[in-house]
Amino acid sequence: MSKTYEFTIGELRREYLASLAKAGLGMLAVGACLAHSGLFDAQRLMEAGPALADLLGEMMPPDFSNWANWGMPLLDTLAMSVAGTFLAVCLSIPLGFLAAANASPHPVVHRLARGVLNFLRSVPELIMGIVFVAAVGFGALPGVLALGLHSVGMVGKFFAESVEHCDKRAVEAIRATGATPMQVMLHGMLPQVLPQMADIAVYRWEYNFRASTVMGMVGAGGIGFQLMGSLRLMQYQEVAALLLVMLVMVTLVDALGSWLRGKFA
Repeated sequence: MSKTYEFTIGELRREYLASLAKAGLGMLAVGACLAHSGLFDAQRLMEAGPALADLLGEMMPPDFSNWANWGMPLLDTLAMSVAGTFLAVCLSIPLGFLAAANASPHPVVHRLARGVLNFLRSVPELIMGIVFVAAVGFGALPGVLALGLHSVGMVGKFFAESVEHCDKRAVEAIRATGATPMQVMLHGMLPQVLPQMADIAVYRWEYNFRASTVMGMVGAGGIGFQLMGSLRLMQYQEVAALLLVMLVMVTLVDALGSWLRGKFA
């Protein structure tokens, strides 16, 4: 018994040392990345402090004199985020089921659907925004298309994972009645994942509202377009005002999203 006990302690010690070694290698990799990116350049960071202080000084006090011209861009930003999220959800539901291993009709279809989601997720929305601005022109439409298609990559992935975690017993019970694969998905899987899908959609809408402000900087309209114009003209006091307006809007959207998630819980 004592030899077995000593052997077990030895195994635990070796596993502990192996875990420490892995953690140490991970920390070395992180440290190398930090050093490569210049985060350890103390002199450069110290020189950035006064420049940042001067910029903040030029932004004070915020200039709200053009506030009457910001209503429509804010509405465009809100509409862009809602439309982009709606497009993403509509495309993610079928793709999510096709990408779920327990719902896809064939392994090839499963892998293809996963590949499509990976591709859409790998292309940043800013790149998509530039492409769609070149394709359909300026305005909210390229922003909606860019936000919607980029969001499909993440929303569809979450939808697929929710479907894969369905209760197998309920699904098998419906399948045992002779239901078709479509009936199994509609009556056995969808009711289980619908609250999670709604929660994911609300989270994505919150993200898309913040992202839509950035989309305006590539010509997709909205309040971001106004912000970019003020930056180019070096009207830093107006930039500060626009940032405060955006902060208020993001806070309101986050509060509304939290309320909606509470309703779906």
